[in-house]
Parts: sequence; structure tokens; C-alpha cells
Amino acid sequence: MLTGAARRYLGRGQLDVDDVRAALWTAGVDADTYAGPGDRYQAAVLEQYKLYVEMADRVSARRATANTFFLAANTAVFTAVNVGWAHLQAPRWTFVLPLVMLVVQCLAWYWILRSYRQLSSAKFRVVGLLEERLPASPYWRAEWKGLGSGRDRSLYWPLAHLEQAVPGVFALAYLLLLGTLLATA
Repeated sequence: MLTGAARRYLGRGQLDVDDVRAALWTAGVDADTYAGPGDRYQAAVLEQYKLYVEMADRVSARRATANTFFLAANTAVFTAVNVGWAHLQAPRWTFVLPLVMLVVQCLAWYWILRSYRQLSSAKFRVVGLLEERLPASPYWRAEWKGLGSGRDRSLYWPLAHLEQAVPGVFALAYLLLLGTLLATA
């Protein structure tokens, strides 16, 4: 069972969609009160929707870039450590600090990915709420329904869960190397 602090950091909490909806729409502004005919209001909602979808996509692209950076860096470092371990005459204790730093870096990688996942989740919730004012809801209802609402792993397995495991795998490898290093020292 998670403690209160652990639940805040590790839990899957999200605000109620009604709270997000209430914060999304400007009070007193609707198709009747918006300057100009009603179609201008719909055009404004559509433009905001397009802009917000683009912003959500950029967050996803930044997340992928961060993931690629950490994956490439860790692969290079892991390879260098293994080559150095096997071929260098340096004392093994010289690997302790770099391995500890790599474990810390893997923790940072995990939290960065988690933060991007949370930000993307919030952005796509807002996208879905914007779709409530549009004629169709391709993301919020149709796509999510087509993916079994995330409950059926044969239809959809969120990439975020898989990508967040990668820093853990590298951290485990570094910890095993560190343990081997300390056991043979």
C-alpha cells in the first residue's frame, strides 16, 4: 500500500473531467454572446482546437526526443563501461562513481518521461473537451472507444508504460555492474 507522499508521486491521479471542463470554457462566452454570427464562434473553437492539438503533438515530439537522447546516451555509456571494464587496466573502483551517477541519471530519465506522460494526458483531455463543441469527436470518443478504452491489451498497450520501463532496465544493469564491481573488489 502506498503512503500519501508515494501516492502523490507514483499514483495515477487525474482531476475530474468536470473540473477540467469548468476551467476550459470562458464564463459568459458562447455562440450567442461571441462577437459576430454563431459560425464565427465555431470557427474560433476549431482554430483553438487545431492550435491545441498541435501543441499536444509538440509535447509528444519533445518526449520522443528526450527518450531518444537518454536511450542513445545510456547505450553508448553502457557499451563504453563494458569495453573499459574488459580492456582497461584501471582499478575497478574507478567505475563506482560513474555507475552511481548513471543510476541517478536513469531516475531523472524516468521522472522526465513520467512528467511528459502526465502533460500529454492533460493536453489530450483538453483536446477531448474541445471536441465537445465540434461536430465530431475523433480522439475523445471514437479513437479511445476503438482502442477498447485502454482496458484490452490486445487492442492497445500504451507506449508510455513500456518506455518508462527502459530507464529501469538500464538502472538495473548499472546496479548489477556496481554489485559485481563491489563484490570482486
